[in-house]
Amino acid sequence: MAFEPPQRLVRALGELPESAQDAQWLEQLPKLAEAALSRRGVRAQRVQAPGGRSSLVVLAQYADGTPAALKLAPPHARPDRELAALAHWGGFGAVRVLDSRYHEEDGALLLERLHPEVSLRSLPDAKALLEAAGTLRRLWVAPPAGHVWETVAERTARRSAALRAAPAEVRALADAAVAMRDELVAAVPEELLLHGNFRQGKVLAGERAPWLTVGPEPVVGERAYDLARLVRDRLEDQVATSAGAAGARRRVNRLADALEVDRDRLRGWTVFRAVESGSRALAAGRRRDAELLLEFAAWL
Repeated sequence: MAFEPPQRLVRALGELPESAQDAQWLEQLPKLAEAALSRRGVRAQRVQAPGGRSSLVVLAQYADGTPAALKLAPPHARPDRELAALAHWGGFGAVRVLDSRYHEEDGALLLERLHPEVSLRSLPDAKALLEAAGTLRRLWVAPPAGHVWETVAERTARRSAALRAAPAEVRALADAAVAMRDELVAAVPEELLLHGNFRQGKVLAGERAPWLTVGPEPVVGERAYDLARLVRDRLEDQVATSAGAAGARRRVNRLADALEVDRDRLRGWTVFRAVESGSRALAAGRRRDAELLLEFAAWL
């Protein structure tokens, strides 16, 4: 069968600095998918559509009919680190790994089949946040000794460098965000394995558990960093309400209290992550997304 990459994936990879390398990976993707399926002894059924912005997912099955999902992501996404995180969680709160061997030749992950069309975004926001909180509690565990993941300090140091070069129209907000980040990493209260990109759309319905997370960008650090991305979920809906800044601050406080996270640290990481994402959206020409993110950050 044909393994055409989803257009969302093609567009998203084109926005990244590694676009030249990713273009080569996209060209090789059909052959990589064929080889990965054969190597793991599963047969393709169809490509998941419309697909995500970071990977190609092929819905597959074993000879006995057991369903599976084969995920292929570009090398810069470090699928080996994603595999290590999923294996460490062992299916507790996260999608289960069906084949723990990592093949550098294709970088694919063979995972249990979830229901990609049903995420927490299908629930009312209050219910979705409650389920999301329960999922996060399961993921926040101590990393193993000699772990392979970068720390929050290391990841945000790279992203701060880009913020320091932000255009004049967002320079004040970018400088404030970087200052917050520097203060936060100066005193880290805990070091746990984090999802790294947790939001409602990353939690899918499953068979062995109602909700399981997918697509981690694993990092080691404090819970407030992980929770910060969830704060701005359904951003357009939040901005459209009359609650404005007061509503955004209440959301921070509500999530912080529910998961016993320091309110000020959650606020700081929420600002940093929103400004950093907004700056990247602006650089990629997604001005509407950038304006929403920066407006939200300014409220906090």
